[in-house]
Order: sequence, then C-alpha cells, then structure tokens
Amino acid sequence: MNRMRKLAIITSHPIQYNAPLFELITRRNKIGVKVFYTWGESVLKDKYDPGFGKVIEWDIPLLKGYDYEFLENTSTDKGSHHFSGIINPDAIQQINAYAPDSVLVYGWAFKSHLNILRYYKGKVPVLFRGDSTLLDKAGFLASLKRTIFLRWIYRYVDYALYTGKSNCAYYKKAGLKEKQLVFSPHAIDNARFTCASAECKSAASVLRSKLNIQQNEILFLFAGKIEAKKDPIGLAEAFMNAGFSNNAHLLFVGNGELESALKASCSSSANIHFLDFQNQSAMPYVYEASNVFVLPSKGPGETWGLAVNEAMANGKPVIVSDKCGCAADLVKQGENGYVFEAGNIAMLAGFLKKIAEANLTKMGSSSIEIINEYTIERNALAVESIVNRN
Repeated sequence: MNRMRKLAIITSHPIQYNAPLFELITRRNKIGVKVFYTWGESVLKDKYDPGFGKVIEWDIPLLKGYDYEFLENTSTDKGSHHFSGIINPDAIQQINAYAPDSVLVYGWAFKSHLNILRYYKGKVPVLFRGDSTLLDKAGFLASLKRTIFLRWIYRYVDYALYTGKSNCAYYKKAGLKEKQLVFSPHAIDNARFTCASAECKSAASVLRSKLNIQQNEILFLFAGKIEAKKDPIGLAEAFMNAGFSNNAHLLFVGNGELESALKASCSSSANIHFLDFQNQSAMPYVYEASNVFVLPSKGPGETWGLAVNEAMANGKPVIVSDKCGCAADLVKQGENGYVFEAGNIAMLAGFLKKIAEANLTKMGSSSIEIINEYTIERNALAVESIVNRN
C-alpha cells in the first residue's frame, strides 16, 4: 500500500480565511498536512491589530481540526509588517522532522520564509501561495527593478497557486511558466455567510430597525479597515453626490486611522451610519441587512478584497474599484455589479445611482452563481493534485 504523501504548510499566523482550508484538507485525508506558524506562539497573546486600531480576537476557531506547530521566532520586533519580523533559526530542523514530500509557503517577504523557499528548492516540490498583483502602477525603472527581483525570488518556486487573473499575470511577469501555475481561487467558507437561519435573518432585521432603515430603502455597505487604501472618504463623497432622496443609506462597519476624518467628512448626512468592527459571527447578518456591498479601494496594496466574496456568498450585488484584485474575476459588469475606475468619484456615484434602480434580487442571484465556483473545496483539490502528482 502506498504511503500517504505529506505536505508542510508554512505561514505566519492563524488567519480566519485559511483555517477552514487546513481543516478541510485534513478531513479529506487525501494527503497528510501539518501547518508551521512562523510568527511564534506569542501571536496568540498579542491581539492588537494596527489596521483596525484595536485589539482583535476572532470568535471562530482558528486552530481546530488540523495538525500545527508554532516555530520559535527570535526577531526583536515580531510581526508580519517587515522582512525581519519573522526569524526562525530552527525552522528547517523542525520541518524536516515532519519529513514532508512537498512544502507550501505563504508569502516570501519574511526572512524565514525566503530561507525556507531557498532551502527546499530542488529537494522537494515547493508550492507557493500569495495574492500580489500588478494593479498598482510603477514607473519604468521601478517596474524593471521589481521584475528582476521577482524573477530571482520565483526561481525558488516550483508551483504557484494563483488566486485569479490579476495574480496569474503577476506570476507570469515574475517568470513562472504556464505549467507551473495552478488555479486555486481566493475563497472563503461560503456557507458561513449565507444567513440561512431564522436567527440570522432576525438579527439583520433588528440592525436595519436600529439604523431606522425601512424595508423599501436601499442600504449600501462598506465593511473593513477605515484606512486610506480602501478610500472610504471617496465612497462617502460619491454617496452624497449621487443625488439620492431619503430612500438610500450608507453603512460603514469597521475602525481605523481615518475614522475621525471620515465621520467629519459626512457629518452633514443623516443617512450615513457607522458601526464598530464586527466579528466573524456577526458579519453574516450585517451582510444580510444590506442591499449592495461596495469596496472602493484605490490602493496601493489592495490585493483581492475577500469581503467581496463574503458579500456575494450572502447574495449581494457588489461595486468594486479596478484596483481590487477580485474585480476581473468576480464582477460581471451589469450582471452582479459594477467595476469603476479607482478614485473616480463621479463614476462611483453614477454606479451607486444605477444599481439602486436595478433588480437587486436578480443581481444577487448572479453573485451566488459566480461565487459558487470560488470554494475552499477547489483549493483543497488544487493542493492535493500537486502534492500527489510529484
């Protein structure tokens, strides 16, 4: 009987989007899997998220249903915010003790992760997962330097799990060949955001009542960090310029560095509302309470926008900017939403007005059809196919 092949997954810290995938691969039992967390166990204690500007503790299990190990991180400034924030002197020794047949590394921009890529290249197949794109424009020289550097990095990768069209273009620019690219869609646990229960629907209704939003009125939703790259102030301006009567509302859910400036910019509008950060268990009814989800990011650094997946899994039409990595894959213009030019306030205002007059139920159904192709099951299959072919 053939031995089950084993995969070592290298990633910085437990993330609410990755944990369901790791659990699913373990449950499917097609390959063995062990996750190595490189930030170190201290990540479980330090819950402060600088993006949200507050302590964040996810209320869904992130370490359940799969094998994992925390590596010792000797960095004096631990974290994923800089290259030297993750240094694991014993990483190779501990990974080798697991004796993997393949390794999957999430992200290369940490000292330890890059060392792991370089060490295992040529020893076992090296898989890579990231969601970078080329959507942020750079000058000629900066672009050339970046391309040369990326081609050096990706020479240590055998297979890249690309998340969508923009991510695929990035890998090709970095020198990877078609045969090295495997589609592994950026996905979430879709079922968790469907809001199928009576309890969830009741909570959504209560939220609309608290905001004094009538059943026949439209509610646009932004959910995420209130930060410059997501351009929440631009969204507020577009909403106020769209020429709505009192039948339209805009809800911002989240916290962040621009929170005070955002509230000041739209203080004259009684139809713009705010909620603090809502944890994972609350988000299904927040999406359910809304009619349209909007992600107006202008970057730099908006790689995908998984909140769009969440909203679409809940059956919502979406409006996103062309700086969002998901735009090319998840939004079919006029069918389940609209893509606008980042920073173009007039264009965004026009789409807000246009979608408010559309058949939102039909557009929401289109969102569900599209997002049903973006599942963690497809991710599991992609990973298993590579590990078992080598």
